[in-house]
This record gives sequence, C-alpha cells and structure tokens, in this order.
Amino acid sequence: MRHLVWFRNDLRTHDQPALVAACQSTQQEVLALYLLNPEADTQHDTADVRTDFDRRTLAQLQLALQQLGIPLLLRAVNGDLQIPGLLLELCRHYSISTVFFNREHGPDEQRRDQRVTDLLHQHAIKLQYYEEACIVAPGRVERETGQPYKVFTPFKKKWLTLLPTQAPLPAPHRRPASLVTADSLPPLNPQIAASLRQLWPAGELSAIQRLEDFCHGPLSEYDRTRDIPAAEATSQLSPYLANGSLSSRTALLHAQAATPGKGKDTWISELAWRDFFRHVLVAWPEVGKHRAFQPHTEALKWSDDPVRFERWCRGTTGFPIVDAAMRQLLATGWMHNRLRMVTAMFLVKDAWIDWRWGERWFMQHLIDGELAANNGNWQWCASTGVDAVPYFRIFNPWTQGQRFDPEGLFIKKWIPELRHCDARLLHQPPHPATARLHPEYPSPMLLHEQARIRTLASFKALGQRL
Repeated sequence: MRHLVWFRNDLRTHDQPALVAACQSTQQEVLALYLLNPEADTQHDTADVRTDFDRRTLAQLQLALQQLGIPLLLRAVNGDLQIPGLLLELCRHYSISTVFFNREHGPDEQRRDQRVTDLLHQHAIKLQYYEEACIVAPGRVERETGQPYKVFTPFKKKWLTLLPTQAPLPAPHRRPASLVTADSLPPLNPQIAASLRQLWPAGELSAIQRLEDFCHGPLSEYDRTRDIPAAEATSQLSPYLANGSLSSRTALLHAQAATPGKGKDTWISELAWRDFFRHVLVAWPEVGKHRAFQPHTEALKWSDDPVRFERWCRGTTGFPIVDAAMRQLLATGWMHNRLRMVTAMFLVKDAWIDWRWGERWFMQHLIDGELAANNGNWQWCASTGVDAVPYFRIFNPWTQGQRFDPEGLFIKKWIPELRHCDARLLHQPPHPATARLHPEYPSPMLLHEQARIRTLASFKALGQRL
C-alpha cells in the first residue's frame, strides 16, 4: 500500500505538512499528485501569468521530489466534479491507502474536498488534511464570545499571541525507490515573455533566496519605504506565497529572526492581513461569491461605463499615477501594494464602477492573485467589506502621486511619453481641464472633485434608505 500527497497551492517540499506526514513511515512508498484543471482556472479568472508561474514551479517541485524518491503524477480534469472519481481511480490503480493534503479555504475548494472525502471514505480510503495556508489556522483567532473578528486591529492583537515558535518542517529524507514513473510536465505558454519569467524565477529555492535577500536588506527600512513604488523596498514574495512555493510560517520565522525594529513589525503586520482575509473568507464564505460583506451596500447603483473601465484597464485615464500602476500590472503581472489601493479606489470612487469589475481584472492579470486577499482589499477600498475604509475617505490621485512619487520616477518609468515632463505637472490637474501633458498622453477622463462629491452623495443616500 502507498501514500498519496495531493499538491494544490503548496508547491514545495520544505515546511509542507502533508508531505512530511505522508513520509513518516520510512518503508512506505509515496506518490505525489497535481491536477491540471483549466475549467477551474477560467471560473476563478486565473491569470495566464499565474498559470505559467505555477507550471514553472511544478517543474522545480518535480526535481525536488525526485531527490526524495517521490514521483509526481499529473492528471487533467475538466472541472471539480471530475476530481472525486479520478482520485478514487488513482487510489485503486496505485494501491493508495491514505491521501494527504493541505486545506484550501475558498468555498469552491471546500465543496470539492468534501465531495472527495465523502467518496473515498465510502471505499475505506483514509484522508488526512493539515492547516498550512495561514500562520494561525482559521477558527483559532476569535473574540471572547467565540465569534470571528470583523476588525483587523483586535484580530492582529490576538493573532500575535498565537504565533508559532517552532522551526519550519524540513523536507523528508529520501524514500524507497518507487516503481512508478513521474509524468511529463505540460509545455509552457509560448505567449509569456522570457523577460517576465526572468523577473519571477519559480520554485522554493528562488523563494527562499528572495526572502533572505529581503530580510537582510529592505526589511529594516520597510516601515519608511514600503509605500514608495519607485524604490525596491518590498519583498515581492506574494507570488511565492500565493502558490505555496513559500510557506507563510517560513516567511514569518525569517522575519522574526531579523534585527528588531519598526520595519520588521510592519512587514509582520502584512502577514497578519493575509491571514485576516483568509479567516474572513472561512467565516463568511459569501464574500468569495462576489457578494459584499456589508449587505446594504448591494443597493449602490454603480455606473455601467465600459469606456471608462477600458481606459482604467489599459492605463489611459489621464491620471499619471493610476496609469503607471496599471501599465506596471500589464507588463509584469504585479503591482505595488500602495498602488493597488490607489487604482482600486480610483475605479470605484472616482469612476464609480462596481468593485467586482476591478476585482476580476486584477485576478485575470496578477501573478499573485488570491481570492481572499484580492476580494478583501477591493472591498476595503470600496467601503463594502469587513473593516472597510470609511466611505468618506477617498484618495485624491493627484496628491497620492505627489506624496509617494514626488519626482515622478515611477510614473516616468511606466509612461515613457512623460519622461521629459516637469515632475510638478504630473501631480496636478492640467489647466484647462482639456489640456494634455503630452500629445500622446490623454487628458483626464474625469474631474476628481466632481467624482468625489457624487460618491459621497451616493453613500449618504444609501444610509438614508436604511
């Protein structure tokens, strides 16, 4: 009898609870499995760049598993409903006694895993699952009443008291030689540029190297520099955390070992936010189904303006800081966190377009797209979610650019037609409003002050109807 480890968004061999548990017996053969599910990718708006990153990570994982004597099986399915039957078939074919996996927290994934559990249990096949996606597992950070937190600050205070102190799990030792042959990996997407792959080298070794470089460098100044998009001041570890080539616990313990300071504390808070949004998704799964956390905000009448939305998508709004950020996303599959807030709030509270349109666009283009964090941040900006920014707090895109990119370094990098423009002009509306900073750069598609007044009135009217 063999053990089977079902890999999902946990594509690593170190600090991998399901893998370590499956390898506890030194004599038991272990197989690994990864499912290719293009229908689920489409349903979840998975970005092409994320799929390519996962495929490249799989190649690194396969090499690491080979060193452990564990073959990696690849199977294609057409939707989640095929998975229970396929797993049963594999268990019978390879004489699998137990399936090991780490939990996923999305509503679709939880339904899938429950169907798998029900079917395999009917056939006396054991399942063992583990919590690894969060540093502190959902359900452990609760108020005294036993209810989950809706506000981040008290959540973080309790979360900090529950942090693990033990070292990450090592990779297991080499297994007995298996008679099963690993499957060939699928080809990579030829439309993904080589330069983008160089920007995001895949695999757990690349993730650990990036983590160590960050902890020995930018981390100490993170509290002061993290909001400056032109600086190389953030970890850029989010793609590795998203597909599990780096565990969040490993990231935490590396940070804790660094020199004490506000930079370290601020970055650990970002890890807490990541856990917080996952806990929210587990406690209120409706947020993962395109529903507002605050039900009364569903009554907001958003503008249905595809032209404005398209200009936002392509980085041609006429607001330099917004456009530079959107062009960075299109070119790299990633966007600086401060600018994710700036661009999201601009779409919702300036262009008055439904936050769900932006949420989907981000998922379709982000290499680090995750349901919980993406939804949580979009609803925060839209003032519809848990612990959301008050509706009357509306970022001014002009002053945001002035504050965080005063010399226009970031703007000029991503909008080359503005590279010779006076930096002061990049952070103020053109006068008259129809004037252009450059013949090839559009004039602003709206007036911020007018948009702000309309947004405030819409939220106030919503409150009066309750």
